[in-house]
Amino acid sequence: MKNIIWVFLIVFTSVAQSANFQKGMNAADKGDFKTAYKEWFPLAQFGDANAQYNLGTIYANGLGIPQDYKEAALWSRRAAEQGHVGAQYYLGLMYNNGQGVLQDYKQAAQWYRKAAEQRHTGAQYYLGLMYDNAQGVRQDKKQATYWYQKAAEQNYANAQYSMGERYAIGNTVPQDYRQAAQWYRKAAQQGHAAAQYDLGLMYSSGQGVPQSSEQAAQWYHKAAEQEHAEAQYTLGLIYTSGYGVTQSYKQATYWYNKAAEQGYSDAQYNMGLMYNSGNNGFKNYTEATRWYRKAAKQGNADAQYNMGLMYNNGHGVIQDYKQALQWYNKAAEQQHAGAQYNMGMMYDYGQGVSQDYKQAADWYHKAAEQGHANAQYYLGMMYENGHGVLQDYRQAYMWLNLARYNGDKTKQIFKLVTPKMTSKDINDAQKLSKICLDSNYKNCDWKL
Repeated sequence: MKNIIWVFLIVFTSVAQSANFQKGMNAADKGDFKTAYKEWFPLAQFGDANAQYNLGTIYANGLGIPQDYKEAALWSRRAAEQGHVGAQYYLGLMYNNGQGVLQDYKQAAQWYRKAAEQRHTGAQYYLGLMYDNAQGVRQDKKQATYWYQKAAEQNYANAQYSMGERYAIGNTVPQDYRQAAQWYRKAAQQGHAAAQYDLGLMYSSGQGVPQSSEQAAQWYHKAAEQEHAEAQYTLGLIYTSGYGVTQSYKQATYWYNKAAEQGYSDAQYNMGLMYNSGNNGFKNYTEATRWYRKAAKQGNADAQYNMGLMYNNGHGVIQDYKQALQWYNKAAEQQHAGAQYNMGMMYDYGQGVSQDYKQAADWYHKAAEQGHANAQYYLGMMYENGHGVLQDYRQAYMWLNLARYNGDKTKQIFKLVTPKMTSKDINDAQKLSKICLDSNYKNCDWKL
């Protein structure tokens, strides 16, 4: 008889607990987390794993009570130790991020694994990341792929995107653009912005899907509308060119601006170009300079070069050759050929710096070796006149010859140089012009 009464009490208590838990759920659904907390707290103390997990969520997010990550970790742990899959995953996140506990990747991986083995998609994905990045486990790209695929097959968008990336480059799986596109599409259809953008790239290039600039534009649009900066910038490019869309500088400016406001330097640079050229209908050197400066400060070499031009010409700023030189120099150090050429000009003519033919010749040479026709022309002139270099008519002829090949008009200058040269000198210079060009300007020294 006593055993029957005990069983009755257990059943009665269980029913009451279930009712109280549901009261908490009803309150939470209405946004009344204070009531939910009151209903769940006794249950959690009694050992109810679901109530413990819910308390952890309430503490972590500060719902109806002050946010407290330590309390969140405490209740999540109690639920996790009872095998609650959501709590195991959440405790993994807390160890991963150092919230309420000391950051510990090993502990994070252990809790992710427990949840992953119960088919929790988020845990499977994050365990894959741990293997990918050697966090808390030894790096194992195959294990990473294994867990990504587990989550991807359960329709977890981040994992589907990761599988797309792996097939795109052949990371632990055979490179297969069709498979990559399929996984990107699955993620993209769930609204994954990066997958939408990469699927756009695949349509643009025709990798894994039939080439379609129109389809590419549609996927770029989807990603751009989710504030994906690179997609916004790419939309700006295709509206500028009319690739897959009706050409529109107004739309191009709109999307460049969206990306630029997110700090995307190439878009900031292109905003500068729009205002500089007036293609957007509003030619404004001051605005152009403002956008160039933003991009230039991020190390964008083209923007640094254009800042040099603005100061050189006094467009949007007070003309200042010293400032121009500084911006040219920043771009030139990044191997920007136009900036290297302009550095040569500044030293050649003593603008913003003391005249220095040797420095001028050095900068002309750097730009000339990148195929810059004007730099090749002026370097040839330096050799012809012996400015900053030893006078050498063969070198002069070679660089002038290359400049003419690359589009610079040097007919009159040849008339000045060739009378000073022997037939052999000219023959040698022509041979070395070909050697220099064929070596992509890597072998332009005299070795004949």
